Amino acid sequence: MELRRVVVTGLGALTPIGNNVADYWAALLTGSNGANLITHFDTSEYKTKFACELKNFDIAKFLDSKEANRVDFCTRYAVAASVEAMTDAGLSQGTYNPERAGVVVGSGIGGVTTTSFDIVDFTKDGERPRFSPFFILKSLSNMVAGNLSLRYDMQGPSYVTSAACTSAAVALWEASNLIRLGKCDIMLTGGTEAGIVPVGIGGFNAMRALSTRNDDFLTASRPFSLGRDGFVMGEGSGMLVLEEYEHAVKRGAKIYAEIAGIGMTTDAYHITHPRPNGAGARNAMRLALEEGNVAPDEIRHINTHGTSTPLGDASECAAIRDLFGDHADAMLFNSTKSMTGHLLGAAAAIESIATILELQNNVVHPTINFIEQDPELPAWDFCIYGPAECEMEYALCNSFGFGGHNASILFKKI
Repeated sequence: MELRRVVVTGLGALTPIGNNVADYWAALLTGSNGANLITHFDTSEYKTKFACELKNFDIAKFLDSKEANRVDFCTRYAVAASVEAMTDAGLSQGTYNPERAGVVVGSGIGGVTTTSFDIVDFTKDGERPRFSPFFILKSLSNMVAGNLSLRYDMQGPSYVTSAACTSAAVALWEASNLIRLGKCDIMLTGGTEAGIVPVGIGGFNAMRALSTRNDDFLTASRPFSLGRDGFVMGEGSGMLVLEEYEHAVKRGAKIYAEIAGIGMTTDAYHITHPRPNGAGARNAMRLALEEGNVAPDEIRHINTHGTSTPLGDASECAAIRDLFGDHADAMLFNSTKSMTGHLLGAAAAIESIATILELQNNVVHPTINFIEQDPELPAWDFCIYGPAECEMEYALCNSFGFGGHNASILFKKI
Protein backbone atom coordinates (compact mmCIF):
# COMPACT_ATOMS: atom_id res chain seq x y z
CA MET A 1 0.00 0.00 0.00
CA GLU A 2 1.39 3.39 -1.00
CA LEU A 3 1.18 5.91 1.80
CA ARG A 4 -0.32 9.29 0.99
CA ARG A 5 1.53 12.56 1.55
CA VAL A 6 0.55 14.84 4.43
CA VAL A 7 0.89 18.62 4.30
CA VAL A 8 0.13 21.51 6.64
CA THR A 9 -2.44 23.98 5.25
CA GLY A 10 -3.53 25.93 8.33
CA LEU A 11 -1.94 27.32 11.50
CA GLY A 12 -3.42 28.75 14.68
CA ALA A 13 -1.55 29.86 17.80
CA LEU A 14 -2.49 31.16 21.23
CA THR A 15 0.70 31.60 23.24
CA PRO A 16 2.18 33.61 26.13
CA ILE A 17 3.98 35.84 23.60
CA GLY A 18 1.28 36.21 20.96
CA ASN A 19 -2.43 35.46 20.58
CA ASN A 20 -2.23 34.63 16.88
CA VAL A 21 0.35 33.24 14.48
CA ALA A 22 1.55 36.59 13.14
CA ASP A 23 2.10 38.08 16.59
CA TYR A 24 3.66 34.87 17.86
CA TRP A 25 6.13 34.74 14.97
CA ALA A 26 7.06 38.40 15.35
CA ALA A 27 7.64 37.87 19.08
CA LEU A 28 9.83 34.83 18.42
CA LEU A 29 12.04 36.79 16.05
CA THR A 30 12.49 39.65 18.54
CA GLY A 31 13.21 37.36 21.49
CA SER A 32 10.15 38.34 23.51
CA ASN A 33 9.85 37.04 27.06
CA GLY A 34 6.52 35.57 28.19
CA ALA A 35 7.36 35.23 31.88
CA ASN A 36 5.46 37.20 34.50
CA LEU A 37 4.27 36.88 38.09
CA ILE A 38 1.24 34.60 38.26
CA THR A 39 -2.09 36.42 38.28
CA HIS A 40 -4.44 33.42 38.03
CA PHE A 41 -4.32 32.70 41.78
CA ASP A 42 -2.61 33.70 45.02
CA THR A 43 0.91 32.24 45.01
CA SER A 44 1.98 33.36 48.48
CA GLU A 45 2.18 29.76 49.71
CA TYR A 46 3.89 28.37 46.60
CA LYS A 47 7.60 27.93 45.91
CA THR A 48 7.19 29.19 42.33
CA LYS A 49 5.38 32.48 41.88
CA PHE A 50 5.80 33.05 38.15
CA ALA A 51 4.87 31.47 34.84
CA CYS A 52 4.25 32.32 31.20
CA GLU A 53 0.58 33.29 31.19
CA LEU A 54 -1.51 34.36 28.22
CA LYS A 55 -1.90 38.13 27.87
CA ASN A 56 -5.13 39.95 26.99
CA PHE A 57 -6.91 36.81 25.84
CA ASP A 58 -10.64 37.40 25.39
CA ILE A 59 -12.68 34.22 25.02
CA ALA A 60 -15.73 36.33 24.12
CA LYS A 61 -14.25 36.67 20.62
CA PHE A 62 -14.77 32.95 20.12
CA LEU A 63 -17.48 31.72 22.52
CA ASP A 64 -20.42 33.43 24.18
CA SER A 65 -20.48 33.42 27.98
CA LYS A 66 -22.87 30.46 28.19
CA GLU A 67 -20.69 28.31 25.91
CA ALA A 68 -17.49 29.37 27.64
CA ASN A 69 -18.80 28.48 31.10
CA ARG A 70 -19.52 24.94 29.95
CA VAL A 71 -15.96 24.12 28.90
CA ASP A 72 -12.59 24.03 30.63
CA PHE A 73 -9.91 26.59 29.84
CA CYS A 74 -7.96 24.02 27.83
CA THR A 75 -10.97 23.75 25.50
CA ARG A 76 -11.35 27.52 25.33
CA TYR A 77 -7.74 27.84 24.24
CA ALA A 78 -8.11 25.10 21.62
CA VAL A 79 -11.23 26.74 20.18
CA ALA A 80 -9.40 30.05 19.78
CA ALA A 81 -6.42 28.44 18.03
CA SER A 82 -8.65 26.24 15.87
CA VAL A 83 -10.65 29.24 14.60
CA GLU A 84 -7.43 30.78 13.31
CA ALA A 85 -6.16 27.50 11.84
CA MET A 86 -9.40 26.69 10.02
CA THR A 87 -9.72 30.25 8.70
CA ASP A 88 -6.10 30.19 7.60
CA ALA A 89 -6.73 26.93 5.73
CA GLY A 90 -9.81 28.39 4.03
CA LEU A 91 -12.04 25.70 5.51
CA SER A 92 -15.53 25.92 6.95
CA GLN A 93 -18.52 23.61 7.21
CA GLY A 94 -19.71 22.69 3.74
CA THR A 95 -16.28 23.00 2.11
CA TYR A 96 -15.20 19.43 2.93
CA ASN A 97 -16.66 15.97 3.36
CA PRO A 98 -17.37 15.79 7.12
CA GLU A 99 -17.01 12.01 7.12
CA ARG A 100 -13.44 12.39 5.83
CA ALA A 101 -12.41 14.98 8.43
CA GLY A 102 -11.39 14.38 12.05
CA VAL A 103 -9.88 15.88 15.19
CA VAL A 104 -6.93 14.68 17.27
CA VAL A 105 -5.68 16.99 20.03
CA GLY A 106 -2.93 16.44 22.59
CA SER A 107 -3.27 17.46 26.25
CA GLY A 108 -1.13 16.30 29.11
CA ILE A 109 -3.42 17.20 32.01
CA GLY A 110 -6.68 18.13 30.26
CA GLY A 111 -9.33 19.85 32.36
CA VAL A 112 -7.11 20.49 35.35
CA THR A 113 -8.40 24.06 35.71
CA THR A 114 -11.88 22.74 36.40
CA THR A 115 -10.55 20.03 38.68
CA SER A 116 -8.35 22.43 40.62
CA PHE A 117 -10.83 25.19 41.31
CA ASP A 118 -14.03 23.11 41.56
CA ILE A 119 -12.48 20.78 44.13
CA VAL A 120 -11.49 23.82 46.20
CA ASP A 121 -15.06 25.09 46.04
CA PHE A 122 -16.38 21.65 46.94
CA THR A 123 -14.27 21.42 50.09
CA LYS A 124 -14.94 24.88 51.52
CA ASP A 125 -15.71 24.69 55.22
CA GLY A 126 -19.26 25.40 56.31
CA GLU A 127 -20.77 25.14 52.86
CA ARG A 128 -22.94 22.41 51.40
CA PRO A 129 -20.83 20.34 48.95
CA ARG A 130 -22.02 21.08 45.45
CA PHE A 131 -20.62 20.38 42.02
CA SER A 132 -21.51 22.06 38.76
CA PRO A 133 -23.54 19.79 36.45
CA PHE A 134 -20.79 20.44 33.90
CA PHE A 135 -17.94 19.37 36.19
CA ILE A 136 -17.35 15.98 34.57
CA LEU A 137 -17.83 17.26 31.02
CA LYS A 138 -15.37 20.08 31.65
CA SER A 139 -12.82 17.82 33.35
CA LEU A 140 -12.67 15.08 30.72
CA SER A 141 -9.72 15.59 28.35
CA ASN A 142 -11.57 14.16 25.37
CA MET A 143 -14.09 16.99 25.49
CA VAL A 144 -11.54 19.19 23.73
CA ALA A 145 -11.82 17.02 20.62
CA GLY A 146 -15.54 16.50 21.17
CA ASN A 147 -16.26 20.22 21.20
CA LEU A 148 -14.09 20.90 18.15
CA SER A 149 -15.77 18.08 16.23
CA LEU A 150 -19.17 19.58 17.02
CA ARG A 151 -18.05 23.05 16.04
CA TYR A 152 -16.76 21.98 12.62
CA ASP A 153 -19.02 18.99 11.94
CA MET A 154 -16.02 16.69 11.63
CA GLN A 155 -17.45 13.18 11.71
CA GLY A 156 -14.27 11.17 11.27
CA PRO A 157 -12.06 9.99 14.18
CA SER A 158 -12.10 12.37 17.13
CA TYR A 159 -10.04 11.90 20.30
CA VAL A 160 -7.36 13.28 22.62
CA THR A 161 -3.85 11.91 23.05
CA SER A 162 -2.11 12.10 26.41
CA ALA A 163 1.62 11.42 26.62
CA ALA A 164 2.83 14.14 28.99
CA CYS A 165 4.93 16.71 27.16
CA THR A 166 4.86 14.77 23.88
CA SER A 167 1.04 14.79 23.74
CA ALA A 168 0.74 17.19 20.81
CA ALA A 169 3.48 15.38 18.88
CA VAL A 170 1.56 12.13 19.34
CA ALA A 171 -1.57 13.92 18.13
CA LEU A 172 0.23 15.01 14.96
CA TRP A 173 1.52 11.46 14.50
CA GLU A 174 -1.99 10.01 14.83
CA ALA A 175 -3.54 12.65 12.57
CA SER A 176 -0.83 12.17 9.95
CA ASN A 177 -1.32 8.41 9.93
CA LEU A 178 -5.09 8.73 9.47
CA ILE A 179 -4.39 10.74 6.32
CA ARG A 180 -1.49 8.58 5.14
CA LEU A 181 -3.60 5.42 5.44
CA GLY A 182 -6.48 6.94 3.50
CA LYS A 183 -8.93 7.14 6.41
CA CYS A 184 -9.27 10.93 6.27
CA ASP A 185 -8.45 13.82 3.96
CA ILE A 186 -8.40 16.62 6.55
CA MET A 187 -7.41 16.57 10.21
CA LEU A 188 -7.58 19.35 12.78
CA THR A 189 -4.79 18.60 15.24
CA GLY A 190 -2.41 20.12 17.76
CA GLY A 191 -2.36 20.58 21.52
CA THR A 192 -3.77 22.62 24.35
CA GLU A 193 -2.96 23.13 28.02
CA ALA A 194 -4.15 25.29 30.91
CA GLY A 195 -1.93 24.21 33.76
CA ILE A 196 -1.17 27.47 35.56
CA VAL A 197 -3.43 26.59 38.48
CA PRO A 198 -2.75 25.61 42.11
CA VAL A 199 -2.72 21.88 41.31
CA GLY A 200 -0.33 22.39 38.39
CA ILE A 201 2.16 24.69 40.10
CA GLY A 202 1.95 22.94 43.47
CA GLY A 203 2.26 19.48 41.97
CA PHE A 204 5.28 20.28 39.82
CA ASN A 205 6.85 22.16 42.75
CA ALA A 206 6.49 19.05 44.88
CA MET A 207 8.48 17.02 42.38
CA ARG A 208 11.06 19.83 42.02
CA ALA A 209 10.50 20.17 38.28
CA LEU A 210 9.80 23.94 38.17
CA SER A 211 12.28 26.76 38.40
CA THR A 212 12.05 28.65 41.70
CA ARG A 213 14.05 31.65 40.52
CA ASN A 214 11.47 34.11 41.86
CA ASP A 215 14.04 36.88 42.28
CA ASP A 216 15.00 36.71 38.60
CA PHE A 217 12.03 35.09 36.89
CA LEU A 218 12.61 36.83 33.54
CA THR A 219 15.72 34.69 33.02
CA ALA A 220 14.39 31.56 34.71
CA SER A 221 13.73 29.70 31.46
CA ARG A 222 17.34 29.31 30.33
CA PRO A 223 17.65 26.17 28.18
CA PHE A 224 21.14 24.68 27.84
CA SER A 225 22.62 27.43 30.01
CA LEU A 226 24.64 26.92 33.15
CA GLY A 227 22.47 27.46 36.22
CA ARG A 228 19.20 26.19 34.77
CA ASP A 229 17.05 24.91 37.64
CA GLY A 230 13.81 23.67 36.09
CA PHE A 231 11.18 24.60 33.55
CA VAL A 232 8.77 27.54 33.58
CA MET A 233 5.09 26.71 33.17
CA GLY A 234 3.30 28.07 30.12
CA GLU A 235 -0.27 27.86 28.80
CA GLY A 236 -2.09 28.12 25.50
CA SER A 237 -2.77 26.15 22.36
CA GLY A 238 -1.43 25.45 18.91
CA MET A 239 -3.65 23.97 16.20
CA LEU A 240 -2.73 22.82 12.70
CA VAL A 241 -4.79 21.71 9.74
CA LEU A 242 -3.24 18.66 8.09
CA GLU A 243 -4.36 17.61 4.66
CA GLU A 244 -3.67 14.98 2.04
CA TYR A 245 -1.39 16.57 -0.55
CA GLU A 246 -3.52 15.99 -3.67
CA HIS A 247 -6.65 17.10 -1.80
CA ALA A 248 -4.92 20.34 -0.83
CA VAL A 249 -3.60 20.97 -4.35
CA LYS A 250 -7.00 20.31 -5.92
CA ARG A 251 -8.71 22.98 -3.83
CA GLY A 252 -5.85 25.44 -4.26
CA ALA A 253 -4.86 25.49 -0.61
CA LYS A 254 -1.83 27.31 0.72
CA ILE A 255 0.74 24.70 1.78
CA TYR A 256 3.18 25.56 4.55
CA ALA A 257 5.21 22.36 4.73
CA GLU A 258 5.05 18.59 4.44
CA ILE A 259 5.28 16.19 7.36
CA ALA A 260 8.01 13.97 5.97
CA GLY A 261 8.42 11.72 8.99
CA ILE A 262 7.68 11.29 12.68
CA GLY A 263 9.69 9.09 15.00
CA MET A 264 8.39 7.88 18.35
CA THR A 265 10.12 5.82 21.04
CA THR A 266 10.01 5.16 24.78
CA ASP A 267 13.00 5.24 27.12
CA ALA A 268 11.79 2.42 29.40
CA TYR A 269 14.35 3.74 31.87
CA HIS A 270 12.77 5.96 34.57
CA ILE A 271 9.37 7.53 35.07
CA THR A 272 10.71 11.11 35.04
CA HIS A 273 14.44 11.01 34.17
CA PRO A 274 15.54 10.58 30.55
CA ARG A 275 18.28 8.14 29.68
CA PRO A 276 21.54 10.04 30.31
CA ASN A 277 22.94 8.94 26.93
CA GLY A 278 19.78 10.11 25.15
CA ALA A 279 19.25 6.77 23.40
CA GLY A 280 15.47 7.07 23.21
CA ALA A 281 15.60 10.63 21.89
CA ARG A 282 18.29 9.67 19.39
CA ASN A 283 16.18 6.83 18.06
CA ALA A 284 13.12 9.05 17.73
CA MET A 285 15.11 11.47 15.57
CA ARG A 286 16.65 8.58 13.61
CA LEU A 287 13.23 7.08 12.86
CA ALA A 288 11.88 10.43 11.68
CA LEU A 289 14.82 10.82 9.29
CA GLU A 290 14.49 7.25 8.03
CA GLU A 291 10.78 7.71 7.35
CA GLY A 292 11.57 10.84 5.36
CA ASN A 293 14.54 9.16 3.60
CA VAL A 294 16.78 11.97 4.83
CA ALA A 295 20.42 11.64 5.90
CA PRO A 296 21.55 13.28 9.15
CA ASP A 297 23.87 15.66 7.31
CA GLU A 298 20.90 17.08 5.39
CA ILE A 299 19.53 18.58 8.60
CA ARG A 300 20.69 22.10 9.37
CA HIS A 301 18.30 23.02 12.19
CA ILE A 302 16.60 21.41 15.19
CA ASN A 303 13.96 23.14 17.27
CA THR A 304 14.88 21.37 20.49
CA HIS A 305 12.71 20.23 23.37
CA GLY A 306 15.02 22.42 25.49
CA THR A 307 13.07 22.63 28.75
CA SER A 308 15.74 24.28 30.94
CA THR A 309 16.01 21.25 33.21
CA PRO A 310 19.49 20.00 34.15
CA LEU A 311 18.94 16.38 33.09
CA GLY A 312 16.66 16.95 30.10
CA ASP A 313 18.90 19.40 28.25
CA ALA A 314 21.99 17.25 28.83
CA SER A 315 20.25 14.11 27.58
CA GLU A 316 19.01 15.87 24.43
CA CYS A 317 22.50 17.10 23.64
CA ALA A 318 23.86 13.58 24.07
CA ALA A 319 21.19 12.26 21.70
CA ILE A 320 21.99 14.86 19.05
CA ARG A 321 25.74 14.26 19.28
CA ASP A 322 25.24 10.51 19.00
CA LEU A 323 23.08 10.74 15.88
CA PHE A 324 24.66 13.68 14.06
CA GLY A 325 28.27 13.36 15.17
CA ASP A 326 30.55 16.22 14.16
CA HIS A 327 27.85 17.57 11.82
CA ALA A 328 26.09 18.90 14.95
CA ASP A 329 28.86 21.48 15.28
CA ALA A 330 27.67 23.11 12.05
CA MET A 331 23.94 23.04 12.87
CA LEU A 332 21.67 25.72 14.34
CA PHE A 333 19.63 24.97 17.46
CA ASN A 334 17.09 26.88 19.51
CA SER A 335 14.50 26.50 22.24
CA THR A 336 11.10 28.11 21.86
CA LYS A 337 10.52 27.43 25.57
CA SER A 338 13.08 30.08 26.47
CA MET A 339 10.36 32.58 25.52
CA THR A 340 7.02 30.77 25.93
CA GLY A 341 7.83 28.57 28.89
CA HIS A 342 6.76 24.93 28.74
CA LEU A 343 3.21 24.37 27.52
CA LEU A 344 3.36 20.69 28.55
CA GLY A 345 1.01 18.76 26.25
CA ALA A 346 0.66 21.73 23.90
CA ALA A 347 4.41 22.37 23.57
CA ALA A 348 4.95 20.29 20.42
CA ALA A 349 2.08 22.11 18.70
CA ILE A 350 3.31 25.67 19.13
CA GLU A 351 6.90 24.56 18.55
CA SER A 352 5.90 22.77 15.36
CA ILE A 353 4.33 26.02 14.19
CA ALA A 354 7.57 27.85 15.01
CA THR A 355 9.59 25.22 13.13
CA ILE A 356 7.32 25.41 10.08
CA LEU A 357 7.65 29.19 9.96
CA GLU A 358 11.42 28.93 10.37
CA LEU A 359 11.56 26.48 7.49
CA GLN A 360 9.33 28.61 5.29
CA ASN A 361 11.26 31.83 6.01
CA ASN A 362 14.79 30.35 6.13
CA VAL A 363 15.43 31.88 9.53
CA VAL A 364 15.96 30.33 12.97
CA HIS A 365 14.47 32.23 15.89
CA PRO A 366 16.76 32.99 18.85
CA THR A 367 17.12 31.31 22.22
CA ILE A 368 16.95 33.88 25.00
CA ASN A 369 18.35 33.74 28.54
CA PHE A 370 21.52 31.87 27.61
CA ILE A 371 23.45 33.22 30.58
CA GLU A 372 26.63 31.16 30.56
CA GLN A 373 28.01 28.16 28.69
CA ASP A 374 27.59 24.92 30.60
CA PRO A 375 31.00 23.19 30.45
CA GLU A 376 29.23 19.83 30.49
CA LEU A 377 27.34 20.60 27.25
CA PRO A 378 28.60 21.17 23.69
CA ALA A 379 29.31 24.76 22.66
CA TRP A 380 26.82 24.66 19.79
CA ASP A 381 25.11 27.56 18.06
CA PHE A 382 21.84 28.10 19.95
CA CYS A 383 21.22 31.43 18.18
CA ILE A 384 21.67 33.34 21.42
CA TYR A 385 22.42 36.67 19.74
CA GLY A 386 19.28 36.90 17.61
CA PRO A 387 17.60 35.22 14.63
CA ALA A 388 19.93 33.50 12.19
CA GLU A 389 19.44 33.08 8.46
CA CYS A 390 19.55 29.45 7.38
CA GLU A 391 18.75 27.99 3.97
CA MET A 392 17.13 24.65 4.73
CA GLU A 393 14.93 22.05 3.11
CA TYR A 394 14.21 20.12 6.31
CA ALA A 395 13.92 20.86 10.02
CA LEU A 396 13.34 18.69 13.09
CA CYS A 397 11.13 19.49 16.08
CA ASN A 398 11.79 17.46 19.25
CA SER A 399 9.45 16.63 22.14
CA PHE A 400 10.15 14.44 25.16
CA GLY A 401 8.05 13.78 28.25
CA PHE A 402 7.63 12.14 31.64
CA GLY A 403 7.02 8.44 31.25
CA GLY A 404 9.94 8.21 28.84
CA HIS A 405 8.00 9.36 25.77
CA ASN A 406 10.08 10.66 22.86
CA ALA A 407 8.92 12.14 19.55
CA SER A 408 10.63 13.95 16.71
CA ILE A 409 8.82 15.49 13.74
CA LEU A 410 10.57 16.03 10.40
CA PHE A 411 9.14 18.92 8.37
CA LYS A 412 9.98 19.36 4.69
CA LYS A 413 9.76 22.56 2.68
CA ILE A 414 7.25 22.51 -0.20
